[in-house]
Amino acid sequence: MKAALIKGTALALSLVASGAMAAVSPQEAEQLGTTLTPIGAQKDGNADGSIPAWTGGLPKNAGAVDAKGFLADPFAGEKPLFVITAATAAQYKDKLSTGQLAMFKRYPDSYRIPVYPTHRTASIPPEIMQRVKNSALHTQAINDGNGLANFSDSNFYAFPIPKSGVEVLWNHVTRYLGGSYKRAFIQATPQVSGAFTPVRFEEEIMFPPQVPDLPADEKDNLLYYYKQRVTAPSRLAGTVALVHETIDQVKEPRRAWVYNAGQRRVRRAPQLAYDGPGTASDGLRTADNLDLFNGAPDRYDWKLIGKKELYIPYNSYRMEDPTLKYADIITAGHLNPEHARYELHRVWEIEANLKPGQRHVYATRHMYVDEDTWQIAEVDHYDQKGQLWRVAEGHALYRYDQQASFHAAETLYDLTSGRYMVVGLRNEEPRNTQYGLTGKSVDYTPAALRSDGLR
Repeated sequence: MKAALIKGTALALSLVASGAMAAVSPQEAEQLGTTLTPIGAQKDGNADGSIPAWTGGLPKNAGAVDAKGFLADPFAGEKPLFVITAATAAQYKDKLSTGQLAMFKRYPDSYRIPVYPTHRTASIPPEIMQRVKNSALHTQAINDGNGLANFSDSNFYAFPIPKSGVEVLWNHVTRYLGGSYKRAFIQATPQVSGAFTPVRFEEEIMFPPQVPDLPADEKDNLLYYYKQRVTAPSRLAGTVALVHETIDQVKEPRRAWVYNAGQRRVRRAPQLAYDGPGTASDGLRTADNLDLFNGAPDRYDWKLIGKKELYIPYNSYRMEDPTLKYADIITAGHLNPEHARYELHRVWEIEANLKPGQRHVYATRHMYVDEDTWQIAEVDHYDQKGQLWRVAEGHALYRYDQQASFHAAETLYDLTSGRYMVVGLRNEEPRNTQYGLTGKSVDYTPAALRSDGLR
């Protein structure tokens, strides 16, 4: 007993020394699955019923899944309740982000937000729900919020009952994506005229539980392995990036390598982080813009503002429709609003401000995170002069067959240049995202990159 007491005291002292933030109490954790959803959203609807109560999300058989893995739209027959235009935006400003209002000013004749009935479709598998409660009870933020203690490699949603802005961000970073997967998609950076050349990627993410031979020294701080291969156009084909994504990137920075097909060499790639240029993005996104935010939070102070109701892209099944061509969706200035769907949802509002002495092209990032999925929906990016520069949107899609949320597409609009980037479209691909993968650690080493580039 004495030894256990000493050990417990030592652990407590070490957590205090590292700036640990406490996990929630057992009484608070009991809210998960009762007054809160299993991952921490408010179960009740709003006062006027425009946001309904959460009743469990869509069932796994909510629609047909075709031979290529594309989902039927459960709401295909619905029509917009109304469409917000530049002429009517002011009357809805309380439920629009600053970035959305700026888009109406930038594209007054073409930008629209079609608002549909709200459906709280998201859920997660029952076995993941218990892991979320474990996270609530045990996970602690350490190193000023830059790392996690007591976060198992099989857990998700580090802080389902968050107390700070950085904890909300961690929920996005550690959200359940359906397990390890691979997919093919395109990225496009249209000219002001709307002309574009798609860049095709093949991407895979492998989580530790699906890598049986994971080296012991990597287990404690590895979030996932990430591999990205460019397959078109020919001038870029063969370039492969590999990332070992660590949890605490201050303690152990992200490890990244790139195989350059032209040079036939593998090099370390420290630029694949923070505000390093995004691959083949024509200067329109940073490395940490992917997934609306990825990587270490350490260069910013994160402020939790609270919750609000916002019109955000949601249930974007139309955006993934395999009968559409990329040219149907990618238009001048912004995505074609005919294929977009927005709904009213509650979001967590957080703000990231660059710390004194730190460097990043974005001085401030204002984020809105969906309460039902912990997925970032909207981000407003401000430059060093405090001017709104770029506006990001994630067109959310719930994979009811996998019980996991994802993006049908991500966009990043540059208000200064009048150009934008879209990443993640897969309508014309021979198959949709594939799940249920397992891997070997040897496939995620720098030595494996050369063979990946030559396939």
